[in-house]
Amino acid sequence: MISVLDGSTFLVCDDLGDVIQTREQVTGLFFRDTRHLSRWELRLNGRRLAELSHHRIAYDEVAFFLYRPTGTPYSDSSVSIRRHRFVGAGMREELVVTNVAGGAAHLEISLLFGADFADIFEVKDGLPKAATPTTAVGAGRATLRYEHEGFRRATTISAKSARFSEGMLSFTVTLAPQESWRAEIDVTVSTGTVRHPLKQRRGSPNMAAELDEWLAAAPRLTASWDDLRHIYRQSLLDLAALRFYPREPVHGSLPAAGLPWFMALFGRDALITSLQALPYCPELARTTLLALAHLQATDSDDFRDADPGKIPHELRHGELTHRGLRPQSPYYGAADTTTLFLIVLDEYERWSGDAGFVRLLEPAARAALGWIADYADSDGDGYIDYRTRNPGSGLANQCWKDSWDSVVHPDGRLARLPRATCELQGYAYDARLRAARLARAFWDDPGLADRLEAEAGRLKERFDRDYWLPDDGWYALALDGGNRPVPTLTSNIGHLLFSGIVTEERASSVARHLLGDRLFSGWGVRTLAAGQGAYNPIGYHVGTVWPHDNALIAAGLARYGHHEEAGRIALAMLQAAPYFDHRLPEAFAGYPRDATGCPVRYPTACSPQAWSAGTPLMLVRVLLDMEPDGERLTSAPRLPRPLGDIAVSGVPGRWGRADVHGAAP
Repeated sequence: MISVLDGSTFLVCDDLGDVIQTREQVTGLFFRDTRHLSRWELRLNGRRLAELSHHRIAYDEVAFFLYRPTGTPYSDSSVSIRRHRFVGAGMREELVVTNVAGGAAHLEISLLFGADFADIFEVKDGLPKAATPTTAVGAGRATLRYEHEGFRRATTISAKSARFSEGMLSFTVTLAPQESWRAEIDVTVSTGTVRHPLKQRRGSPNMAAELDEWLAAAPRLTASWDDLRHIYRQSLLDLAALRFYPREPVHGSLPAAGLPWFMALFGRDALITSLQALPYCPELARTTLLALAHLQATDSDDFRDADPGKIPHELRHGELTHRGLRPQSPYYGAADTTTLFLIVLDEYERWSGDAGFVRLLEPAARAALGWIADYADSDGDGYIDYRTRNPGSGLANQCWKDSWDSVVHPDGRLARLPRATCELQGYAYDARLRAARLARAFWDDPGLADRLEAEAGRLKERFDRDYWLPDDGWYALALDGGNRPVPTLTSNIGHLLFSGIVTEERASSVARHLLGDRLFSGWGVRTLAAGQGAYNPIGYHVGTVWPHDNALIAAGLARYGHHEEAGRIALAMLQAAPYFDHRLPEAFAGYPRDATGCPVRYPTACSPQAWSAGTPLMLVRVLLDMEPDGERLTSAPRLPRPLGDIAVSGVPGRWGRADVHGAAP
């Protein structure tokens, strides 16, 4: 399948450029969680065409080269078609038909269209629509409308000189030998009473300049391993493609989570992606923090799993959300976004030196600390835990491994609720220490800083006592609803290194398990270790390898001085990327490297996906050991031999721009 995207607009089609509904694949033109085209099929004299090739011009633009098949290899086609498509708050399609025959060609060119206005979750779950769309046909246009219980959407298709009927537009063309014919078809979308203007196409001066500015603003990477340059550029392009612009009062761009299911604001994903991209694209962090602060909960709401000070998990715009069949947006069912908000706020200041921004978000940060203190611990044992208060449609698991079966005992039994997964406690530890720094340096509140540091120290001691498994040599995945350890060996322990909650004497044991055969596949650390009852190498969170997970683990290993182990993970992950056209997907299978020889695709992985796009950026930071130190950028590179030399020039920060270079031994 071929996909093009621009922020919350994306289109998925087949190799001919056609949109044909199937049960196996998500297809269509989507805008803000609603499918505005569910059918878009080109016909020549009533017949489908055949593909010569297709070319991805940019993330939002693609060209298809088609021909009229003759049915025999002994006869050449006499008609060729170029189909050029651009998306951005709608779609523009240009058709160029050329007659290469010796005589005139009499052609009927038609497009079959339809819009079911399905919510993205209706597509994912195979649910029927509650109401039927209508079609109004006029001169040179057709408008498809959907309305149900106050939810209104529309798709308008327009083309000069085209004849429109319900479900089809057509052109009648006669072409002389070697003559070409051209037509443009615009597809615009409306939400409620707002008709969204079609974005300018990439070839226009403004759009070309905007992408050039995005790439030029990022540091320049050179490397002796040529694949790394391609991986780095693809990461920047994917982050550019996933950007969308929230409504007032927030200005700037932030990343949607991933195509196709998560083309929306996800708090956890946006925060982790922003953290990964800070040394390269700091705008993402600033806009993400502002947008999430603007959406921070101010009261309790069981249906949305909200409490005062909590940072949202997800913001959706589809019909199911509108009708209350899914938690109304924003939904707050994540136990880690609030602590991650504080972590990224502090990290953003460390890199940018933007003291004014930290003071601007002081009320939001204090409210986040209030949520940690007053609402995050449901059973009073001192640990952040979760259990949805909306069992009908709320998330059962509210950690980053949010599939229903991700928090399990080694034999596969689900852990009792509420669940206090280990990485949540690590984030809480890190968030307190970072907020303490901000309180002392920027909020003129040394008393708060002292209290937070004392709380962090006590949490670290209790955590080591309650989560450490001395007979196994790793930390428990979670404490269950009875405060009993869940002793499953998972990648979560790497996040503990990232947060700093691991004691020095435990770090080496944790590192050994992360790089042991049970967790490390050779391509990366599995989400759950092989040999346990729940292990499945193609299970979403119970055996696959997730790039962003590995980036955080590598950063954690480096934090504790395990640079060789961090380098092994970074190298494996970067070596996997070329197998996916230099774009790391959301996840891939956990099969051993020596058994497959290549990383194996996970069947429904998002691609592009924001925190996977950010993974190579974070790994380069880890390998070069880039860290802000006051008004300067420090670096102590430790590169695995196969990577050779890496240089990053123009790293932005409070120092202006800095250059970093590292060479493998």
